[in-house]
Amino acid sequence: MSSASSTLLSDTGTYTTAHAAKYLRQLCKHFAHKITVSLDEDQPDAPKAEIRFEFGTAQLSADAEVFTALVTASDDANLTKMRFVIDKHLKQFAFREEFTTLDWQKTTP
Repeated sequence: MSSASSTLLSDTGTYTTAHAAKYLRQLCKHFAHKITVSLDEDQPDAPKAEIRFEFGTAQLSADAEVFTALVTASDDANLTKMRFVIDKHLKQFAFREEFTTLDWQKTTP
């Protein structure tokens, strides 16, 4: 029987943009200076990445039209923090598009 503390919570956020791959790479480059980032560019038009924060993990993917972030954390407070961190930094890179936030949805375990 697993305890509630070992269950990870997750949300998925999407943003429709022609610059999804560019933003994914910018986020990876930005965070790689301080934390662990894994970037998979086997398919250059559809890169994938994982960014590990102390309070959660973000799995990012991009294609020609959509940027997607799957964030996971151990509790609601850290999940909210994960969404905030991704939105805040993406807002810096997508300012020309007047980006405000990803379209966040609860992810079913």
